[in-house]
Amino acid sequence: MFSRWFLLLWLGITSLVSAKSSTGDSVLVLLDPKLEQDNFSIFFNGLREKGYNLTFRAPKDTEPPVTDYEEPKYSHVILFTPESKNYAKDITPQSLVHLLSKGTNLLIALSPKQTPLTSLAAEFSLTLPPPGTPLISHFPQRDTPATVIPVSVPKGNPILSSNISPVWFSGVPFALQNNPLLVPILNAPAESFASDAETDNGADALVEAAEKGGEGLWAGSQLGLVTGFQATSGARVTWVGGVELFSDEFAAKALPSGAKAGNEQFAKDVGAWTFQETLALRIDSISHHSVNETEPRETYTTNDHIVYTANISKYNPLTSVWEPYSGINDLQLEFAMLDPHIRTALPPVPGQPGKYSVTFRAPDRHGVFKFVINYKRKGWTHLSSATVVPLVPPRHDEYPRFLSAAWPYYVGAISTSVGFILFSALWLSGEDRESKKGKSTKTE
Repeated sequence: MFSRWFLLLWLGITSLVSAKSSTGDSVLVLLDPKLEQDNFSIFFNGLREKGYNLTFRAPKDTEPPVTDYEEPKYSHVILFTPESKNYAKDITPQSLVHLLSKGTNLLIALSPKQTPLTSLAAEFSLTLPPPGTPLISHFPQRDTPATVIPVSVPKGNPILSSNISPVWFSGVPFALQNNPLLVPILNAPAESFASDAETDNGADALVEAAEKGGEGLWAGSQLGLVTGFQATSGARVTWVGGVELFSDEFAAKALPSGAKAGNEQFAKDVGAWTFQETLALRIDSISHHSVNETEPRETYTTNDHIVYTANISKYNPLTSVWEPYSGINDLQLEFAMLDPHIRTALPPVPGQPGKYSVTFRAPDRHGVFKFVINYKRKGWTHLSSATVVPLVPPRHDEYPRFLSAAWPYYVGAISTSVGFILFSALWLSGEDRESKKGKSTKTE
């Protein structure tokens, strides 16, 4: 009995330790020469405990290479190079975009200084303030510089754990453009602003800009501090306004209230989402067939009743297994030819985890149609599926013999035929009498 409980406990501990990403466990860390690994030991050791293999490299080093024959060698890349202006040839804005298109996840830290990463941020719909303008806030009262700010963590964000304490932040904010692929994670406090001075000398300019609604205003909770980006390739990139957010100093630093800061848990959650441990979905399989059948048809007929089924799973980082998932309540299916002719809900099937199914009638229009699933929600992996099927009109022998809607035409045709026959019979019989009567007159 004791050995059985010991085995279950060992399996549970092993599953916790071996929690990994759904896309791989190799991580390349580009660390600025001015930064020490020991200053981020809590964050890096947390990744190692999950089972990640970390490889460190300076920005100017060429070994180990990021790609091999244009294929990524690492599943994830961390760029803690907020002040580096020179990189090796294989680290350029274009190469980072290429990595993202190949499915590599990126975690990028910025700073108030102008670097190549600053120009890259604009490609992800992030607008940074002028160089040398960090985020500043004088509230609440504290014994830290105005550039070291406690920021409250939003509640209800599926990326973050619940009840995380405020986190310390020091760095640069950025404005978020109107891009549906952006995923806000942490915004600036409402009383904060970006300025090139830590005093209130520029307060009048901020007030004037606020009154005019000018473009020069960099203040308020609309500014982002940590923002994710869900690429169409499925990869994820997270932009952080300051690398100190992941530091041991901020993780151990007490808040003005005396409580422990939430930087450690916040960094874990951000890393887990970036590396696709959490909120990772996939479509395992799809199927379609007519009602009362089990096999898919090569072609469907107009007005057929079609059953469409999709099996969806969610990644469990504790067991490193894709598990059936029935928690999507707003999934939709489109039956489209250029434009959707039918858009209907695709609900989960009760009692069958991970299975979503719907029955619908095909439109009365022939052509080449597609079953389309296009599920995009902020923070979650995008689900996309398209299956092409032809929709043809019925064959000549597939139409019903009689149509109930056509009975008026049937009656009209039959009555016309009967009337014609009666008229013809009467007319023909009348002509015979006339001819006989004429013959008898001549005989007399």
